[in-house]
Amino acid sequence: MRKALHFHSFFEPTPWHKTLKKTLHFHSCTFLGPNLPDVWTPKENNTSPHTLLPQSFQWTNDGDSATILEGKAIAKEIKLKVADEISKMKSEIGKFPRLAVVLVGDRKDSHTFIHVKKKACEKVGIGTVVSELPQSCSENELLDVVSGFNDDQDVHGIVVQLPLPQHLDEERIMNVIRPEKDVDGFHPLNIGNLAIQGRKPFFIPCASKSCIELLHRHGVEIRGKRIAIIGRSKIAGLPTSLLLQRHHATVSLLHAYTKNPAQITSEADIVIADVGIPNIVRGDWIKKGAVVIDMGTNQVKDSNSGVFRVTGDVCFEEAVKVASAITPVPGGIGPVTISMLLSNSLDSAKRAFGIN
Repeated sequence: MRKALHFHSFFEPTPWHKTLKKTLHFHSCTFLGPNLPDVWTPKENNTSPHTLLPQSFQWTNDGDSATILEGKAIAKEIKLKVADEISKMKSEIGKFPRLAVVLVGDRKDSHTFIHVKKKACEKVGIGTVVSELPQSCSENELLDVVSGFNDDQDVHGIVVQLPLPQHLDEERIMNVIRPEKDVDGFHPLNIGNLAIQGRKPFFIPCASKSCIELLHRHGVEIRGKRIAIIGRSKIAGLPTSLLLQRHHATVSLLHAYTKNPAQITSEADIVIADVGIPNIVRGDWIKKGAVVIDMGTNQVKDSNSGVFRVTGDVCFEEAVKVASAITPVPGGIGPVTISMLLSNSLDSAKRAFGIN
């Protein structure tokens, strides 16, 4: 778990270069798959036909607060669809998806993420098998476990919970997972196909899918918009930038060596934060009326009560006064990301069973 921050420093500006380079990137990684178009083209009124907002809604902030882009309703709808398809699958062919999860070590946050994923799978009818290895396990031991799941025809998706202990080669482990079972979407083949227009990866990383789906469902136009993504992690920032380019956005990918990040971000129509640093994105970084997607998940400790709270990378109290719409943390991207893991797992099983 990241080092706890004290609540009294919650609103203090965070130096960009000094903090970003030291930050670990991890999300509960965890498009509904084949049913979501490769490129979403909005209607003439710039509103998705599936939007949760009124047809007449305009993305402006003329008052003191932005519209809150909740993800729970979207996640619930996706889960209901996945559960319905799995129920039909069971009744028609007597089979269902199975997800294998590999957990190394005793990190509390990783155990929490696994618990959330397992519970979500159970609710929609996806079988799960969790393989836990000690912190001191060797790389070959971990590779053997992953290879076993690769060869198991009853396993349709494989998730290796990140981050792994430092003595393990994370890239080597992820590369061993068969691309057609890589429901996290991190395999080089899946990322590579995502980067090339016209090609289709087996899976798209869940956090990136959830970002597009949330924008789509809320009627936020992507095509032709300037988008600033702060952070280039392989879990969210990098694949999200590739996915948005497929939707014809003009994307700026900011990182630890980017000069004048605040200026670049302040020119964007959509701002996406993925660095794992509480409140690194301030209110004056955001253009009036921009849409803000906060992918950060950080534990912040109140120095007085000692209670931890979950917060994002964006200073919500400042941004909500400037943006036209913003995702909360928790309750924004997170629930949708979990639902996308379920969707990916279902798609993997359908492919294995020959179901269109």
